[in-house]
Amino acid sequence: MPSDRRLEREAAKRRRHRRGQAIAALSSVVVLGGLAVLILTSPGWPTVRETFFDWTVFKDSFPDVLKAFWLDVKIFLVAELAILVVGLIVALVRIARSPAFFPLRLLAVVWVDLFRGIPTILLIFLIGFGVPALELDGVPSEPVVLGAIALVLSYSAYVAEVYRAGIRSVHRGQRDAALAVGLTETQAMRHVILPQAVRRVAPPLLNDFVALQKDVALISILGPLEAFREAQIIESQLFNFTPLVAAALLYLAVTVPMARIVDRMGGPEGAVR
Repeated sequence: MPSDRRLEREAAKRRRHRRGQAIAALSSVVVLGGLAVLILTSPGWPTVRETFFDWTVFKDSFPDVLKAFWLDVKIFLVAELAILVVGLIVALVRIARSPAFFPLRLLAVVWVDLFRGIPTILLIFLIGFGVPALELDGVPSEPVVLGAIALVLSYSAYVAEVYRAGIRSVHRGQRDAALAVGLTETQAMRHVILPQAVRRVAPPLLNDFVALQKDVALISILGPLEAFREAQIIESQLFNFTPLVAAALLYLAVTVPMARIVDRMGGPEGAVR
């Protein structure tokens, strides 16, 4: 009977699934257990444990590192919003067709090539120390602001290309259909093309923001007491690296959930099974 064969196939599928889960669990135990044994039995493990994983130092330093981490979060949120807006503007300028926009298109190309080509840490140095040296009136000189501006310049170049790829991926027929029903070019871009493009590029955008959350720590080279800088100060006082581990755990607490969201948005094949 067809129903009996379907039940048999479903039962066989469940057995394969359970067997796969058992194999995955066993292999994980073997690999992780082997690594744990290798590390815990190594001659230098007692020194590493005392230097990097001192519970007393962790407990005493964590509140200060956590307090400084809120600065990282604030910078990340503000920079992320600015990057989304600036990146979209640069992408729209690059795909503008009117000859009158040629100077702006050229400027957008230079923007992307320049800020995408300079390492982020070098750009933070140049903006953070170069702008105050100009001594211009009305120009911000606070290290936090200048560091955030450098991050926006760097990441907006990457995000602009992500946006542009998403817009280019929308079939030309979508634009033609929008124009055929009476929409203008601007309305077609705003109501038809952009919504589709943004949905398509959401995973790579989130991937960029995972990297951005980590790169916020680079602002510490300008002096602000964010999590990494605070951990460095405590480490230099105690001659113990445990505060740096505490800072690393805080970054992981933000970046790992974002990475899993990226996996889910990328489809079942991107998710960790």
